[in-house]
Parts: sequence; C-alpha cells; structure tokens
Amino acid sequence: MMQKIILKVEVFDDKAKTKALKNVSCLPGVRSISMDMKDKKMTVIGDVDPVSIVGRLRKLCHPEILSVGPAKRAREEGGTQERREGP
Repeated sequence: MMQKIILKVEVFDDKAKTKALKNVSCLPGVRSISMDMKDKKMTVIGDVDPVSIVGRLRKLCHPEILSVGPAKRAREEGGTQERREGP
C-alpha cells in the first residue's frame, strides 16, 4: 500500500538537502521524494517504513514524523493528471 509520509527535517543548505534526499532515495519502496526548504518538510511517497526513513536521516539532521497516511493520486486530489510512460 502506498503511503505519504511527511517529516520535519532540520536542513539549512543545499548540501545537507542533497545528502538527505540521497539517503532516503536508496530505501526500497520509495516512489518519490520532495523537499520544501522554506517549511523544512520532506514528503516521501511509496511503500516504505517511516521508522527506516527516520533511521537514515538521524545522522544528518533531526527528523520528526509529522504525518503518515495513504497516498492519493493526482486525479483524486483534483490536480493535474498523472503521466504514464509506455504503452
């Protein structure tokens, strides 16, 4: 089941942001990652354990899980349609 996990992370520059994104992206089951530097929030979508994400980020910054819930598709949210590659 796809989950949307939102974490608060204490990153202050692009170097720390890159390291955090790289550490989380190597976890199995991660489908997409985004980071909002203004609000210092990381959003991870995929079939991944939130505790394993925190474990990966603990050495780089102070992560805090804000919410965990089901991931919604773009059509259900009323946004733009998903892009699908292939036939």
